[in-house]
Amino acid sequence: MSDQKPVLHVDSLVVEYGGRAAFRAVDGVSFDIAAGEVLALVGESGCGKSSTARAVIGMEKPRAGEVLYRDRPVQPLGMRTRPAELTAIQMVFQDPNSSLNPRIRVAQQIAEGSRAARARGVDTEAPSHWLKAVGLSATLENRYPYQLSGGQRQRVAIARALAAKPDLIVADEPISALDASAQASVAGMMRELCVASGAAMLFISHDLSVVRLMADRVAVMYRGRIVESGATPVVWAQPVHPYTAALLDAIPHPDGEGVLPAAPASEAPSSWRVDIPEALDRVR
Repeated sequence: MSDQKPVLHVDSLVVEYGGRAAFRAVDGVSFDIAAGEVLALVGESGCGKSSTARAVIGMEKPRAGEVLYRDRPVQPLGMRTRPAELTAIQMVFQDPNSSLNPRIRVAQQIAEGSRAARARGVDTEAPSHWLKAVGLSATLENRYPYQLSGGQRQRVAIARALAAKPDLIVADEPISALDASAQASVAGMMRELCVASGAAMLFISHDLSVVRLMADRVAVMYRGRIVESGATPVVWAQPVHPYTAALLDAIPHPDGEGVLPAAPASEAPSSWRVDIPEALDRVR
């Protein structure tokens, strides 16, 4: 990475749920993301990926650690409106039904993103432009979300986020609602727009074949911790951690679709934690 300060800096992040007997979903996670860079966070279901993403955008209050967006702490969301400058952080959720208003037409929802950009003094394009950018026809502008397929709704959600002209995109399984033929193209489109605009992206996905194609770096999570990270080609070719090797071995061929494996029950968690060589850190 360059000497330029990262867009996102996460240091020793801890997220817990519950009261006295709290469950620690994220246990001391640290990473940076530079402008124009895609960092993929991968791991089995329940390992803490989504909790990390929600803490990054302020939807979860960290128990400890810090999340800095351009050197400014990201405050947990409350009843107050988010400061205009923090609308440059946009999230794309896994389920578009949870983020789109069923009573508002598509064009109006994308225009909400455009208003966020203009509030920061940033020019943006019309809703029809962003529909075309995500591979949809501008004729869908006047439809309601319930009149669209699941894949179309997710593309609208992506279009709304992009219309805000973000410089940090947090994408939590953003392509899982799409059919297999569209996943790679939409992921590629998100990467191209990210690189072209200089935005940083935290991309969470279980589809390792897509991650390999679009991510500059990969961070592997296991039981709330990042156990291995590095440049994507290096992690693929020379996995150091046993869990990384196991999940890569689980990708069937030739279609590249697979389920992330759980850790072997016979092995103690401590045996799955190893120090990452400095060689991997140098390629970040």
